[in-house]
Amino acid sequence: MQKFFVFNILFFVICLNAYSQIEVTGLFVDNKINPLGIDELYPELSWQLSSTKRNVTQSAFNIRVSEDPESLEKGENLIYSTGKIYSDQSVSVPFTGNTIKPTHKYYWQVRVWDQRDKASNWSKPGFWVMGIMAPQNWTANWIQEDFPEKESRVSPVFRKEFMNEKKVRLAVALITAHGLYEARLNGKKIGNCCLTPGWTSYDKRIAYQTYDVTKLLKKGRNAIGAILGDGWYRGPIKNEGKNFYGKDLSFLFQMHIFYEDGTSEQIVSDGSWLCSTGAILSSGIYDGEVYDARYEKEGWDKADFDDTGWRAIVQKNYPLTDLVTTENESIRKHELFKPVKIFTTPKGDKVIDFGQNIVGWVQMKVRGKAGDRITISHAEVLDKNGDFYTKNLRKAKQINTYILRGDSVEVFEPHFTWQGFRYIKIEGYPGELKTDNFKAYALYSDMRPTGTFKCSDDWVNKLQHNIQWSLKGNFLDIPMEGPQRDERFGWTGDIQVASRMAGFNFDIHSFLSKWLKDLSLDQNKNGSVPVTVPDVFHDGKCSPGWSDAATIVPWNMYMIYGDKKLLEDQYESMKKWVDYIDSVSVGDLWIPDFSYGDWLFYSPEDDADGCAAVTDKTLIAQCFFACSTQKIIEAAKVLEDKEDDIYHYDSLLTKIKDVFVHEFVTPSGRLVSQTQTAYVLALNFDMLPVGLRPEIALRLVQNIHSYENHLTTGFLGSPYLCQVLTRFGYTEVAYDVFLQRTYPSWLYPVSMGATTLWERWDGIKPDGSFQNAEMNSFNNYAYGSIGDWMYRGIAGIDTKPQNPGYKSIIIKPLVTNRLSYAKAELDTYYGKIVSFWSRKEYKLSLHVEIPVNTTADIYIPAMEHNKIYENKKIITSGKKWKIDRNQKGYAIVHIGSGQYDFSVQ
Repeated sequence: MQKFFVFNILFFVICLNAYSQIEVTGLFVDNKINPLGIDELYPELSWQLSSTKRNVTQSAFNIRVSEDPESLEKGENLIYSTGKIYSDQSVSVPFTGNTIKPTHKYYWQVRVWDQRDKASNWSKPGFWVMGIMAPQNWTANWIQEDFPEKESRVSPVFRKEFMNEKKVRLAVALITAHGLYEARLNGKKIGNCCLTPGWTSYDKRIAYQTYDVTKLLKKGRNAIGAILGDGWYRGPIKNEGKNFYGKDLSFLFQMHIFYEDGTSEQIVSDGSWLCSTGAILSSGIYDGEVYDARYEKEGWDKADFDDTGWRAIVQKNYPLTDLVTTENESIRKHELFKPVKIFTTPKGDKVIDFGQNIVGWVQMKVRGKAGDRITISHAEVLDKNGDFYTKNLRKAKQINTYILRGDSVEVFEPHFTWQGFRYIKIEGYPGELKTDNFKAYALYSDMRPTGTFKCSDDWVNKLQHNIQWSLKGNFLDIPMEGPQRDERFGWTGDIQVASRMAGFNFDIHSFLSKWLKDLSLDQNKNGSVPVTVPDVFHDGKCSPGWSDAATIVPWNMYMIYGDKKLLEDQYESMKKWVDYIDSVSVGDLWIPDFSYGDWLFYSPEDDADGCAAVTDKTLIAQCFFACSTQKIIEAAKVLEDKEDDIYHYDSLLTKIKDVFVHEFVTPSGRLVSQTQTAYVLALNFDMLPVGLRPEIALRLVQNIHSYENHLTTGFLGSPYLCQVLTRFGYTEVAYDVFLQRTYPSWLYPVSMGATTLWERWDGIKPDGSFQNAEMNSFNNYAYGSIGDWMYRGIAGIDTKPQNPGYKSIIIKPLVTNRLSYAKAELDTYYGKIVSFWSRKEYKLSLHVEIPVNTTADIYIPAMEHNKIYENKKIITSGKKWKIDRNQKGYAIVHIGSGQYDFSVQ
């Protein structure tokens, strides 16, 4: 018996050693999980790894691909297999097969070997579906209605029936529109996306969406349907006029059906389709939707519907060459909010409060008489008297109207519009308003959440909540600003200041990669970059700090994701922008024709003593001229064969900074603008001689003290304020400013009950009155740029610039007595990073988690006399631990993957 027991133990140990302690846990194709519509011939494959052991790395991998999931699991009928490739690369590994075909579905797996050459199990299968791949593969025709003038603005409805007599293996639908569309198959909505096809620079390219509709098909007669709305294409962008991109509403549909017997066919939009009008009488982005349920055609999207009286469609030869696959995540319905309060305002309005300022729409349930008319108005805030407030919407109406059918309980939610709101005003509702009859849904691009931040200060936690909700509310297919008023544009300045922060909270890789392509397309021939993308002004204007999104955002994306291909794709656009500035500069000084300056900086209403923090616009321009030039140099060093560019732009940068000192620094070392933004930009972009920088940093601190530890920065200075203070040794001053609760500060809106970030520091004043209604959004993410410092500073999570994408990690928290703990988590392509520090009396604890296949430098605040513990054991530099000490009070511990619990006493 004892021999048998020993044998089993030995057998268990042998089996344990035969397999790796590494596991493949997550698969990505072109940065997405199981994506549909891949048009790249060689998509990039990535995977996350996990292990219960420390210091685990990947030494090799094997990828295999098949069209059949069962064959894949058996390793049979493979169309692609790498075999064992010795490499530690687990992110952006190119697929190099040459057998992929349009609209086909491919399943894939990967297995890896650890540093001891022990193999993991095969991962669970992932998949991707190819898109059209090439314009010549389109066989569908654009179709549109031919309504009389009086019906020309009504949403058209299309339908077609077809037979299916075989067993379907796979059915893939490719769909897009001029305008917005909702497509249906056999009475069910195709996909779960909203506001498709999204917003691109329509005059240059239009996205199509790819759907797996296999489960929606049935044997026998089938029916396809579609409804169209004006959207951005035929709508009044800027709420002025109409038909911004075109007068037509057109539809394009192509479905590839693959049968079990090996045959296939296509069902396409062509002359056999029919059209009619429906219940949507009008639907606009700004004004809302009018829906008359009496005009519903029950069963119109199902087979055997009597479509007698429907009209023939018109086929159009609109281009197919400008169609591109949807690269980013589409907009979808997310969180559901129920009313927290129903009340009557002092003016007598019936109002519902959902408790959170969101961007989305309201679903209403109602029963009444045919022809009853209900209007739902939307507002972000109430005024100081508690009344419904909509002046800050400007010309946008934000009203949805529903006219009852009258035969039963009816449910309404809009189709081709959205609203920014916390409150709704209901008029015409038959009967009592009840909470069960109203639901609010948040709409935003379906980005994967990646980051969390929490600390001991509840006000800061509320700020983090507001940051994330402002990102959600403004990231509707493009990085938008003003999602409630008559604006809703892709302002370049907002995303320029906030892109790094956004990447901590959500996976914005595909979202911004798509947007940057539109930036390149909308870039003017002379290289200037418009202030909105897509460009809605077409006036040739550019602005420092706004147009610099062309260089800053791609570089930030490279830091976040290590995506060299994105940098390559944007490099020419980056160069064109800097070359434009250079071409209009005089003696290497950029004096812009137009500039927003440090937008919405602190300025008291009665500025008799000159407290307004006005920063010279040319000074700002010169700083961003240098910044963009620096980004070109950094990008050129990453890419290949750019030595000439490095030399050229390095010489230019030297001249830019020399001119800055000559123009904006006095002989005694003062800046011509004595503002926080001036100091911050000069220091952050290294515009000053090294010896002068400490003095300017001290002047910044003195300026902050003169405003009683309040910030005075606007859009362009705020992102860097705390970072600069930290860099120059004033971390506690950074905390003074950051934790300030009175105006102007990041936490002042929290004190006023904000549930999202505001456009202005004092959108609502302490007495409850409002700032200027012409520019007063209560949902703007730009000032959320402080979130970058919260993750990289307070929690200390960062990536090494020379090895970006968190392949090499830095954990360097800014421990302070002002907080008892701070914790941040970040889900990267390698896995989850955790930094969690806490203080208790004289003990500092730091818990970190480092993903498999990465390394990290952990900066532990510890003086020479402090003892460092890990898992309650004293550690010293030697064979097991590598520890360095620096002159700034840190012990730097170099570690591999795993979970660690450090402490200092």
